[in-house]
Amino acid sequence: MNASSRTARQIIRNRRIENRAVKAVRNRELQPARTHLLATGIDAATAKRFAGAFSNRTVPTWTGGKTVIKLKGRRTKLVPVKLYDLPAFTARLSVYRPRDLTAAGIFARAAHRLAA
Repeated sequence: MNASSRTARQIIRNRRIENRAVKAVRNRELQPARTHLLATGIDAATAKRFAGAFSNRTVPTWTGGKTVIKLKGRRTKLVPVKLYDLPAFTARLSVYRPRDLTAAGIFARAAHRLAA
C-alpha cells in the first residue's frame, strides 16, 4: 500500500512538471534546456541527466541570472542560467545524440516529433 501510493504521488508530480514545461514552451518563453527536453516528451530523469551535455557548446539565446550547483562535499558554485528559445532548441535537438544508444533513440524520436 505504501509503495503504491508513493509511486502514484511520483506519477502525479512528474505529470505536473511536464504539463508546466509544455505550457511554458507553448507560450514562447525562454526556458532552460531541461524544460525544453521535458516539453518534448523526454522523461524527467533523462532530461536532468543530459541537460548539461545538451547545452554544452550551444550559444544560449539569453544568459539569465545565477543559480547554485553543488560540487563535491559542501562546496557550491554560482553558474549562469542559459535560456533558449524554441528555434535554437530545435536546431540543437536535431543534431545532438548521446553516446548511450538508448538515450540516443529517445532523443531521435523527440527530434522527429518536434520536426513534424
